[in-house]
Amino acid sequence: MAAAHPPASDVAFSPRVKAVQARKGSRASYARMEDGHGWRTEVDDDLRAFLAERDSAFLATASADGQPYVQHRGGPAGFIRVLDAHTLAFAEFDGNRQFITQGNLEENPRAQLFLIDHATRRRVKVWGRARIVEGDAALLERLMPAGYAARAAGVLVFEVSAWDANCPKHIPLKFDAADVQAALDARDARIAALEAELQALRAAPAGGRR
Repeated sequence: MAAAHPPASDVAFSPRVKAVQARKGSRASYARMEDGHGWRTEVDDDLRAFLAERDSAFLATASADGQPYVQHRGGPAGFIRVLDAHTLAFAEFDGNRQFITQGNLEENPRAQLFLIDHATRRRVKVWGRARIVEGDAALLERLMPAGYAARAAGVLVFEVSAWDANCPKHIPLKFDAADVQAALDARDARIAALEAELQALRAAPAGGRR
């Protein structure tokens, strides 16, 4: 009989992590999760839709000796594209040119994407391996958001190993400024329309009022 594949969550649940879970009383529930649906390993419609709305993400890497580093990545909504069921990619826009992420990936390809939607209190973690692709003009053109005022010299390709949506506890409720402004504009337009209607009613002859 062939050996069973380890659960996808083993990408994060190392033996030491499982020992801590056992000591603190949560291992049994996570073991049931592993025996059931477990963490997903492919980009499905749920993750695809979530990514399509994201304009911000955090990318975690580590050097060969384990020094962690987290960097923000942002762009127009949907800047992280799905290439296939196991691969994400996005244009690497110019930033402060420290190149810590690229240096880390050249010696340690393990990486994680952390995405959060404050308005729905949802966060998604994606584990995998990443690399920087340079010199592929066709791929860069495919990923560069139309009309976005930024320069990109390369592409980050992320091969998905596992992903999971966390619980919403302790995520503060926040809304994007553009969404708030749209709601305020709609409210102000409605108020203006009601005020105009009221003014018209007040100006109408008494006999014409109903």
